[in-house]
Amino acid sequence: METLFFFVVAAVAVISGLLVITCKNPINSALSLIMTFFCIATFYVMLNAPFMAAIQVIVYAGAIMVLIVFVIMLLNIRSEAGRRGAHTTLFGSALGIFGLIELLYFLAKGGLTGSRGGLDAKIIEQFGHTELIGRALFTQFLLPFEITSILLLVAIIGAVILAKKNI
Repeated sequence: METLFFFVVAAVAVISGLLVITCKNPINSALSLIMTFFCIATFYVMLNAPFMAAIQVIVYAGAIMVLIVFVIMLLNIRSEAGRRGAHTTLFGSALGIFGLIELLYFLAKGGLTGSRGGLDAKIIEQFGHTELIGRALFTQFLLPFEITSILLLVAIIGAVILAKKNI
């Protein structure tokens, strides 16, 4: 069952990756990239790395894609008007079917309170825990974290300056 689910997710990831580079509408390409990010997050869940899956969804599928869509809309990129209905219906149907398959997989694999399995404190400590990651981020890696936040602030200021018509 897991092998079949892996191949379904892999096929959806490859197809959505191809749609990123073949879609003529940049918004459709961005939506395909979001679907690719969700497939990668699903792979993280299959590898028993739920923290990485959550970070993948929050950072990449959420924040980074909002920035990409904002830049696309800011630049006002025009695309050729093609067959809108068929492409949108096909993409929505594929997204719905994938979501249904993913939901059924997670319902079959886990119970209502979490996934079944033999996890104990030793295994969690060996592979990492959210608390351990947070503690390391805000103690051992505080300087790179702060430098990254300053870099993002400079990027936001630069985007605002570029967005203004008259400076």
